[in-house]
Amino acid sequence: MALKRFLVVRDGAPDGALRGAVLAMGNFDGVHRGHQAVIAAAIGRARELDRPAGVLTFEPHPRDFFHPREPLFRLTDERTKLRLLAAAGLDGAVVLTFNAALARTTADEFVGRILVERLAVSGIIVGFNFHFGKDRTGSPAFLTEQGRKYSFAVDIIPPFELDGRPVSSGPIRDALDVGRVRDAAVLLGFPWFVSGEVIHGDERGRELGFPTANLKLDANCGLRHGVYAVRVGVGGRRYDGVANFGRRPMFDSGAVLLEVFLFDFAGDLYGCNIDVAFIDWIREEKLFGSVDELVRAMENDAVKARGALVQAGDVFPPV
Repeated sequence: MALKRFLVVRDGAPDGALRGAVLAMGNFDGVHRGHQAVIAAAIGRARELDRPAGVLTFEPHPRDFFHPREPLFRLTDERTKLRLLAAAGLDGAVVLTFNAALARTTADEFVGRILVERLAVSGIIVGFNFHFGKDRTGSPAFLTEQGRKYSFAVDIIPPFELDGRPVSSGPIRDALDVGRVRDAAVLLGFPWFVSGEVIHGDERGRELGFPTANLKLDANCGLRHGVYAVRVGVGGRRYDGVANFGRRPMFDSGAVLLEVFLFDFAGDLYGCNIDVAFIDWIREEKLFGSVDELVRAMENDAVKARGALVQAGDVFPPV
């Protein structure tokens, strides 16, 4: 009983169209290959039961709530996460606000009040290590018992492994921290990307012959500073390009900025929302001896980026 469009239900409104759905439950930061296995199982179970398939997720990320002084590098903000979930073939998402009240909710209360009374779930799908409820007492085994008690299906998905290692958000963050965007893409199943509105910069790139579209990323972004081969989505079109993420040590070493030079593009992108997918690492950000030396390096970066993008093929995030 698939729905016609992707629906987002905030805090599980009881009259939401996803009432009675099969829901994959989790944080889904990154919507990586491990998450995709859980989502695929939810879609399969939903088809079997002739119910909609969705996810039950939490915003803000629970770790941000419990450890506000330890900022988390989110692989996907809420909007990006929902875009990827929609692209995965789901019918919708139930987004619960993770606040003090939810943190105090016991596992028993979560199942009885939210899953059963509010959402009337037909099934719940979780990963092997997902826990919920106060003090994380809601284990997969507990959820299985509750499914028998309340007559909803429960599927526990084993670890998704690549080359013998489980896929999770932590190793993806670690790969991006050192600039290994290709390794991150293997674990994600698609190139890691960011989205944002193009803002005005100092137009120094234009003066150097490399006009850039500038994005200010989240302050907690853990991507390594440096130069990358990128692919950019602008509306329904895609462009290859090269990007620098960092503080521009040649000039002001100011606020961290993503500066993207699109190949074979002419136009004004100010105010537009674009997607920037990181395809390959080119080099670290560095201080050059002169502007001429910088320009030569940028020209070389563009050549390397074009080569890397040709080698990568027509890859882009599924959004």
